[in-house]
Amino acid sequence: MPTARPTIAELAGQLAAGDTSSRELTEATLARIEAADADLNAFINVCAEAALAEADAADARRARGEAGPLTGVPFAHKDIFCTRGVTTTCGSHMLENFVPPYDATVVARLKDAGLVTVGKTNMDEFAMGSSNETSYFGAVRNPWDTACTPGGSSGGSAAAVAAGLVPAATGTDTGGSIRQPAALTGVTGLKPTYGRVSRFGMIAFASSLDQAGVLALTAEDAALVLQAMAGFDPHDSTSTDAPVADYAASLNNELKGKRIGVPGEFFDAGLDPACEQAVRGALAEFEQLGASVVDVSLPHLGLSVPTYYIVAPAEASSNLSRFDGLRFGHRAAGAETLEELYKKTRQEGFGAEVKRRIMTGTYVLSAGYYDAYYLKAQQTRQLIADDFRQAFETVDLIAGPTTPTPAFRLGEKTDDPVQMYLNDIYTIGVNLAGLPGISVPCGFADNLPVGLQLIGPHFGESVVLNFAHQYQQATDWHQQVPGDAP
Repeated sequence: MPTARPTIAELAGQLAAGDTSSRELTEATLARIEAADADLNAFINVCAEAALAEADAADARRARGEAGPLTGVPFAHKDIFCTRGVTTTCGSHMLENFVPPYDATVVARLKDAGLVTVGKTNMDEFAMGSSNETSYFGAVRNPWDTACTPGGSSGGSAAAVAAGLVPAATGTDTGGSIRQPAALTGVTGLKPTYGRVSRFGMIAFASSLDQAGVLALTAEDAALVLQAMAGFDPHDSTSTDAPVADYAASLNNELKGKRIGVPGEFFDAGLDPACEQAVRGALAEFEQLGASVVDVSLPHLGLSVPTYYIVAPAEASSNLSRFDGLRFGHRAAGAETLEELYKKTRQEGFGAEVKRRIMTGTYVLSAGYYDAYYLKAQQTRQLIADDFRQAFETVDLIAGPTTPTPAFRLGEKTDDPVQMYLNDIYTIGVNLAGLPGISVPCGFADNLPVGLQLIGPHFGESVVLNFAHQYQQATDWHQQVPGDAP
């Protein structure tokens, strides 16, 4: 594994000073991927030829004096974002050979900003999973311990950043799928407010929960990428038409006088004692920075997991009905009737976890069960959102652990879906409420990274990035690389 991982800000500085070129950085990035990815399986597709062409274009752009702060920096996309002319598989056999004719808005905006796409990262199939073991293309392995999971569903992006293969990558977060893998691999993972970043061209899992974000080495890097990707998109009906803040401008704001709320519900019996110790240490660090730490309560947070696993599968059963073998994606051979084509295509194209969630979602939406399950879950979702809203009336930020344990071993929870789902117990509520959240490294447990979760009010990305950056200025947990754990 690498001994150093340059950040986006550092690489941008080198490019601006003329100390290197985008082509040199891209060639070095592709070489690292070739050397290390066999052990990690972080990438589904490496776009070497196209990446070098983009790098040359970035160098030409810089020579003309047209470069922006991100121009020429290598980057990767989770394979859930449509990329024109490049396969977009969503980690599924169903879309193994799907080549989109257009770019997702996120991809287009980051391309316009000058980032060089080196490849598409591995992920849980259709973003359904917490360990990156449901991918049709095989499990991703954690750079800190390749016998362990990197988390999911954005595990490929997290592993690639943690291992120093790329300085940053996109991810998506439906119930914690950016923050949880960020925590398990010791990187920074930002989930913006729902609607802050366009979902157009991002293959849907649960439309009212899915949100694009970024995995990076630092909060500063996350701010730079978010600046380029955020904003209203007329192609996305859930996109919010609100001004985009200058996220980098608020990174160095002092924390003196700020109030951090700590929910007692985050520190339950399921939290690993070493993880709790690391998080408590981070809270003490914030007090040294001038913030005060106060107790708050989120009384309905314990209902977030059952609520999520009704709402998300219900929306998935609707979204994934488009994969029928007729329009695009896998088509089963030998079917003699339309019904048989549907059945065989979905039987062959979807993996076990996707089928499980489709069946669950179809059940809770069926006649006689909609009111008992789906409607009740939506009412509970509102109660969870109200809890957060009330807490933010008295505090600037909410903090706690990102995950209950450090990374677990591959295969450890695959036979027990409930235990797998509980790994997202601290992250799901943020999605149900549509809030921004970030996970930053704050220590180690069993020689594996521990994540601190910071949650802000709606459109409070500047707040969470400011707190995260100030914490990273005062500590060096984010600078630890695989092999450095005490």
